[in-house]
Amino acid sequence: MNALPDIDWQSVFNPDLAIEAFPYILGGLGHTLWISLLSMLIGLGLGLLLALARLSRSRLLRITAILYISFMRGVPILVILFMLYFGLPVINIQLDAITAAIAGFSLNSAAYMAEIIRSSILSIDRGQQEAAESLGLSRYRILAGIILPQAVRLAIPPLSNVLLDLVKASSLAAMITVPEIFQRAKIVGGREFDYMTVYFVIAFIYWGICAIIATVQEVLERHFARYV
Repeated sequence: MNALPDIDWQSVFNPDLAIEAFPYILGGLGHTLWISLLSMLIGLGLGLLLALARLSRSRLLRITAILYISFMRGVPILVILFMLYFGLPVINIQLDAITAAIAGFSLNSAAYMAEIIRSSILSIDRGQQEAAESLGLSRYRILAGIILPQAVRLAIPPLSNVLLDLVKASSLAAMITVPEIFQRAKIVGGREFDYMTVYFVIAFIYWGICAIIATVQEVLERHFARYV
C-alpha cells in the first residue's frame, strides 16, 4: 500500500507571509469598495429607469430596454471592461482604469437590477394602483408613494445579491490594472513565489466584506418587515 505523499503545508499557507502581506493587500480595499458601492448606486439608478422603460406604454422604450438588458446579461463583464478600457481609445476616448471599471460594472449590473425592480413592481397588487387612479392620483404619485415603497421591501434580498456579486466581480478590475485587493495580492504572490497564501488572504477579506453586507441585508429586511 502506497504511503500518502508528504505535504509541505508551509507552501500551502505561510502564516508569516500572510501577516506580512495583509496590510499591503488591504490597502487596495478602498478601490474595491469604491468600485462596488458606486457601481451599485449608479446601476440602481439606471436599473430603475430601465425597469420603468420596460413597463412603459411606449413600444420604443420597451424594445430599447429589452435589447439593452439582453445584451448586458449576455456579454461577460470582462469583455465590457476590455471594450471600455482598451477599445474606446480607438475612437479617441481614453478612460482611466477606475473610471472604466465603475462604468463597466454600472452598465452591466443595471441590467440585472432592472429585472429585479420590474418584477418587484409587478408583484404589487394591481388593485392598489386602480384604487389610487380612481382617487385621481397621477401616475407619478402612485408610483412614488404607493408602488415603489412596497417594491423596495421585495427587492432588498435580490439587490443585496447583486451587491455581493459586484464585490466579488470587482476582482476582474485587476485585469485592467486597477490596484484593488486582488491586483495587490497578485503582486505579492509573484514577488514571493507563493500565490496560494495570498489567495487565502484575499478569500477571507472578500468573505468578511460579504458577511457584513449580508448582515446589513438582514437588518433592512427586519426593518421593512415591521410595515407588513
